[in-house]
Amino acid sequence: MGSIAQSAMRLWRNAERSRATLPMMASVCLACIGSAMLTTAVSFHLGKAGVDPETVQIVLTAYPAGFLIGCLMTRPLVTRYGHERTFLVVLATALLSALGFVVTDFMPAWFCLRLLGGMSMASMFVVCESWINLYAEQHNRGALFAVYMLTTAIAVLLGQVLVAIVGPQSPHLFLVATATVLVAFAPNFAGLRWPALPSVPADPAPAPGAKADRRLGPLALFRLAPVTVVAIFQGGITNMNVFVLTPLYGTQIGLSAAATVWLVTTISIAGMVAQTPVGWLSDRFDRRLILLVQGLVSVTACASIAWVGTLSVPLLFVLFFIYGATALTIYPVAMAFGASQLHSRHMVAASGTLLLLYSIGNVATPGLAAGLMEHLGPPAMFLLLGGGAALVTLAACYNLLRRPVTAPVMQRVEERL
Repeated sequence: MGSIAQSAMRLWRNAERSRATLPMMASVCLACIGSAMLTTAVSFHLGKAGVDPETVQIVLTAYPAGFLIGCLMTRPLVTRYGHERTFLVVLATALLSALGFVVTDFMPAWFCLRLLGGMSMASMFVVCESWINLYAEQHNRGALFAVYMLTTAIAVLLGQVLVAIVGPQSPHLFLVATATVLVAFAPNFAGLRWPALPSVPADPAPAPGAKADRRLGPLALFRLAPVTVVAIFQGGITNMNVFVLTPLYGTQIGLSAAATVWLVTTISIAGMVAQTPVGWLSDRFDRRLILLVQGLVSVTACASIAWVGTLSVPLLFVLFFIYGATALTIYPVAMAFGASQLHSRHMVAASGTLLLLYSIGNVATPGLAAGLMEHLGPPAMFLLLGGGAALVTLAACYNLLRRPVTAPVMQRVEERL
């Protein structure tokens, strides 16, 4: 009876903690819907006749550049103002950048607005992911990250639905996107506050000659959790770019436009459907094993698509679904495992560093993939994506074979920062 009561109490506590995150999740969802609408609306506008191609390229590079900047600037804001206040500041910045598209179509201004949009979204992700890492416990961190990833995926999908409803060429598209970002303030206006975080021990006073400000950089993170660093970089290669590159792949192998759209939709649905069960599994089994399985299955799916995917359209859809269900769920499992190896005072810095790695992979992939596909053919896309999954597999094996990270090891790593 005692074990049953403890299990029931644990389930009740997990449900309560999940419900407490609803205000944050709702705000993130609405902000991401608005961002997705703006991205599509800007692309449609830049695709009109008469817009200089060089201008198009410059404006499109503003968002990833802003994303990189946002990853670097968020940590001091959170340290000074806290997660919830920083989130509101970031949300206000996102609102101002969206509002700017309503009042001007001056291209240099659009570059600045897209730069602000990228900065605000990166900062929002750093705030939310570091907050989840601090708020969650070891037994439910994977599930909470899965809900967070599912929320952002649904937001992107809803953003495209709203674009279709309003009309891609509608003059009101920017206004609707701005209104959606404005509604993201609703939980705060309704008085729904984020739950208090567990107290974080203050940093010890620095020794004479030591660095006063300790930053958890990529090298230190790699010492603690190699598979996390590699998997987050793989997420940057895959998570957004697979949606950008799949239409190009479908066109080059001779699929119709309708079939190509459904191929993209298949990946999206696969990632959304798999998030919750993978998160549940990652809370009950060794996350390094989960990442190993995900890497192996992703590599197999990529090799199968490159080898036999063009022989049968139904088979191609099945393989894309398998790839989406595994590759698109690596990120939250890797984040949850990395958080389990970190001291709580390094959560914000680590989240910023990992998102920086993610954004580097995101920015570097499209041009490289397009060049490979031009010289080696459409299957080269999955040589690149499969290479990222293979690195995750190797890193997971290394993490499993080496001695688990213990408190003394973590302390030695932190002393090197």
